[in-house]
Amino acid sequence: MTLLTTISSIFADQTVKPIVGVLFLHVLERGHYQEGFQSFQEAKGIVTNSSITFSANLDDHPDRPRWLRLTQRTAYHDGMLYGTPTLEDIGQRIIKVTAYNRETYETTSQNIIINVEQIIGLKFPYQVEFFVKNKDVEEVLVFEVQKQFKDRVQSIWDSNHLTIINITSALDRGGRVPLPIEGRKEGVYVKVGSNIPFSSCLEEEASPDEQCDDQQEPVSCEDTFSPHFIIDWCNILLIDKSKPDIPDADLIPGDGVLTDGGEYNPPSNSIEDRDYYLDYVVTITVPLVIALILCLILTYIMCCRREGVEKRDTKSSDIQLVHHHSIQDNTSELRDLAKSRDGIRPLSTLPMFNARTGERAPPRLPFNYDTSRVPLVLDQQ
Repeated sequence: MTLLTTISSIFADQTVKPIVGVLFLHVLERGHYQEGFQSFQEAKGIVTNSSITFSANLDDHPDRPRWLRLTQRTAYHDGMLYGTPTLEDIGQRIIKVTAYNRETYETTSQNIIINVEQIIGLKFPYQVEFFVKNKDVEEVLVFEVQKQFKDRVQSIWDSNHLTIINITSALDRGGRVPLPIEGRKEGVYVKVGSNIPFSSCLEEEASPDEQCDDQQEPVSCEDTFSPHFIIDWCNILLIDKSKPDIPDADLIPGDGVLTDGGEYNPPSNSIEDRDYYLDYVVTITVPLVIALILCLILTYIMCCRREGVEKRDTKSSDIQLVHHHSIQDNTSELRDLAKSRDGIRPLSTLPMFNARTGERAPPRLPFNYDTSRVPLVLDQQ
């Protein structure tokens, strides 16, 4: 059985223009890419709930730009390309998006031309980063949800010019994957920027002097985020870029060349001869000496520390010695008697036939003789 993958591309190139320092989001709609599958065309445009997965990479490289991320919760959800470009990313990049039908093994693709631009004068020197504990990154990336979040930030930050700068999953910052329990979310970091200074309540919430825990309510600001957004008020981060960084006056960068310390002499490749005779003698002699000393100690204990028969007899009572010798004498006498058995074997041990000829042996006594009076050994008659 051979599985054939059909590759087709009926989509024209699409151009998008991200802005430096502003969150970029491009939704990969499943219904749009489903039109490129041959099975969809043969079905005369009937939309089916097929499982479709997306992949994205540079047109001439296997990976994506470092600022661009791709997420898709399941094969039945739309994909999302998102990220925040920097000044180093200004220019044009071609991203090849591939949609893969998991059921029919069909593949379609489209090129997305990304032109990163910079708007002169668009700056957000004041930035606040919130950690939302009850959301996944796909949930916060939705435009409606972003607007709801900005409206709640505006209530505690007196600014009408708020912009979401970046949205990052907690998993991208080393967070743990949540357990598959209902209500457990991975968590999202949302960074909001403005050109207006921070409000007093935000500065107090982010003060390092405040001791708080994960379940603590805001101290100064009104919690307008609950219950839609559960904020970790201990992880609020204020970033002030309005003041230029003053370099350290004592730090003088060098030219990268080490000072002259003489000519470098690498170690020689030749290996000096080494005498291992002393090491061999110590390795062999020391264990042998220890073994010899142990043998001498064991010999002394086994041979020189024995009491002896005479000493044992002097410490034993006469009754014990007589009992011991009587047992030995009786045993010797029984062994001698067993060796001198010259009489006729008992009838109970005689065979019923001749072992050599096979003839049946005749009975020595009459058939009706009282055998209870027959001695066991015939010599006793």
